[in-house]
Amino acid sequence: MKKIKGIIDRFEEEFAVVEIRGETKDYPKDIFPRDTQVGDVVYIIGDKVEVDKSETKKLSKEIEDLINEV
Repeated sequence: MKKIKGIIDRFEEEFAVVEIRGETKDYPKDIFPRDTQVGDVVYIIGDKVEVDKSETKKLSKEIEDLINEV
């Protein structure tokens, strides 16, 4: 089964909006772990979702560094 990498963009009612390669796609909110947050890096495999906390931290640090450069 294909593993799709994305970033949680936002939550809307019953959906999680995930950014995948610059485009957004809606997924049912109930397939995500309860503690999933906006900005989390996730891997979607069928109807299962894994949150990659280390990748999320890395991405967050990169964004923080970019903001500090401005």
